[in-house]
Amino acid sequence: MSGIWGKNIQLSIFGESHGEGIGIVINGLPVGLEIDFELVHKEMERRAPGRNKISTQRKEPDTFQIISGYFNNRTTGVPLCAIILNKDKRSKDYDKIKNIFRPGHADYTGYIKYKGFNDYRGGGHFSGRLTAPVVFAGAIAKQILLRNNIVIGSHIFSIGHIQDEHYDLANIDTNTLNRVSEKDFPTINTEKGKEMIELIEKIRLGGDSVGGIIEAAIVNLQAGLGEPFFDSVESKLSHLLFSIPGVKGIEFGKGFDITKLKGSQANDEYYVKDGEIKTYSNNNGGILGGITNGMPVIFRVAIKPTPSISLNQRTVDIEHMESTYMEIEGRHDPCIVPRAVPVVEAVSALAILDMLME
Repeated sequence: MSGIWGKNIQLSIFGESHGEGIGIVINGLPVGLEIDFELVHKEMERRAPGRNKISTQRKEPDTFQIISGYFNNRTTGVPLCAIILNKDKRSKDYDKIKNIFRPGHADYTGYIKYKGFNDYRGGGHFSGRLTAPVVFAGAIAKQILLRNNIVIGSHIFSIGHIQDEHYDLANIDTNTLNRVSEKDFPTINTEKGKEMIELIEKIRLGGDSVGGIIEAAIVNLQAGLGEPFFDSVESKLSHLLFSIPGVKGIEFGKGFDITKLKGSQANDEYYVKDGEIKTYSNNNGGILGGITNGMPVIFRVAIKPTPSISLNQRTVDIEHMESTYMEIEGRHDPCIVPRAVPVVEAVSALAILDMLME
């Protein structure tokens, strides 16, 4: 199993959803770095479960303990290790389905890959619970980027069929990103956000789930970042974004809609302002040839409906090798999109930081 990522900043995650704890080891952080742990806690709280009725009622405080790499309020150069203990486990919810594969989960693929020895409780290492230590690392990366005036923000663009407004691709600014991120339910249009919450609640009461799209932006990135072909900006970002459980699609700039335009419409024409080269539009999402052009990097991430639902579903019993039915019990998010927002920002920060350190 590969739990390691990165070239300059290296991450190693560990733990399972219902194990004693989860955590991360970070290699490559600058020596002598002072970390604002209040900001780290704030990012962790954005992702934490049990905050409201539209998320799972599993209540995990997600408080972390630094094991190594931080002394006298500064990084020491030793790998920074943090652990988050699992406090609110109900493993018995999974005892009676250990041989029955939940549709939409990694139960079957994990069983085959690891010959039945994988921890199936709550999805084990495949669980979205493992995004908590990633948010911890991403919160540190965001602080480093902010010192270079690089800001990352995102909002819930859609839940089901309800859509928020798009970011202004060419003119998104840090004020807009910060204002939206401070909301409990981060949408540009507050009324659309209320409609989304109502839809999630309606679907939750019906025992089902719903997915959606997160739109993210990275502003104040210098031109010239990225290493074509295989380490393009899109490649590096997509690698980490697709590591988030439930992500099924990514598009940059206009994305798939750019196929509906003519070349004369899709091309981002240039102009000079205050000694800097900019583009009138930003249909390519701030990236050309896999390299940043100085415009905001903007992308959208599609997240599938939570596979854990309480409706009756068809599946198989591997022990008896026969078809059967099941209803998933336990505590689950009717929509994982709101809690995925800080995760998208975290992995984006880590990918950009890794590239900046080239």
